Amino acid sequence: MVLSDGTFFVGQGFGRPTVTSGETVFSTSMVGYPEALTDPSYRGQLLTLTYPLVGNYGVPRDDLELGLPLYFESDRIQPSALIIHELCTNPYHWACARTLEEWLVDEGIPGIYGIDTRHLTKKLRTHGVMLGLLQVCEEGREPDLDSLLAEVKHVPDPNLVDLVKGVSVKEPVVYKADGNKTVVLVDCGVKNSIIRNLLKRGISVVRVPYSFSAKQIMEYKPDGVVVSNGPGDPKKCVAAIRATSELVERVPVMGICLGNQILALAMGGDTYKMKFGHRSQNQPALDLNSKRCYITTQNHGYAIDANCFEKTPLECWFVNANDRTVEGVRHRTKPVFAVQWHPEASPGPYDTGFLFDEFARLLEAT
Repeated sequence: MVLSDGTFFVGQGFGRPTVTSGETVFSTSMVGYPEALTDPSYRGQLLTLTYPLVGNYGVPRDDLELGLPLYFESDRIQPSALIIHELCTNPYHWACARTLEEWLVDEGIPGIYGIDTRHLTKKLRTHGVMLGLLQVCEEGREPDLDSLLAEVKHVPDPNLVDLVKGVSVKEPVVYKADGNKTVVLVDCGVKNSIIRNLLKRGISVVRVPYSFSAKQIMEYKPDGVVVSNGPGDPKKCVAAIRATSELVERVPVMGICLGNQILALAMGGDTYKMKFGHRSQNQPALDLNSKRCYITTQNHGYAIDANCFEKTPLECWFVNANDRTVEGVRHRTKPVFAVQWHPEASPGPYDTGFLFDEFARLLEAT
């Protein structure tokens, strides 16, 4: 494992023997690696898990609920590589179908274990996320460190390309529920649990590509629109920003994670890249009105500029109690809101599932 500043780590490889690169990030989540590894927001990243033992409950079966995988957030592993301290090769759990290593091999993803993930995490916290390169060698071969140190200087930054294009659906997909309300979900890399939370509330979902225009979206006659989570720089989502700016004038809108940033940009606000982002299951989101603090699951490297609200019709609703970054916004006069975290959790606390209820209430009121 080699970082762009020349730091390197030598450990044991697992998964697919190959060379891969990406943005090196860390998550402090203690559980939920099946959900985290299938979260499209990790596309283009080398994911470091700070919890020392990973894989101890294996990988579950492909069970379905409401037609969606119950334990996975998409149909594949999304990060380019996995970096951990200790790999469990003999997991035990009633739902275990295979080991973590077997899953990575099946998906063609490389991983490394046996490195000092505390050292790596401290470096990323101090200096910010870095581009990195990981090589897993075939058995009996050794990596050429000098070659890797030279190559890592030319690793492309995944945030400079449109990562959402690779995780959004290509054609609309319809999920039917028993209720009489329908929303269009702008798929920027949506997690399955977001769709499931809408279906459980009797809301049918039309999942459309992130490139759809407002006109195309409104052809479905939706009662509301959800702008989903996803990877990369929100400013790359030009079509989604343009569509959202029109949709807020016509229907209730809810944004989640990347959708929070897209809403702010659509309303004339601004976003910026954070030093090392928020990736954990214990981020404190403080409601500025009630002063109640919610523990939330987060996975993002960009945030809304807190100084941009004067020039937008939005107001800051939630802030992070740790670093005071913007965690949620709402429109001053329209049924429109967004949050930076994942109210569907998966994994993590379900404390803010009421936000889906609030959105359902707005659909009924319009």
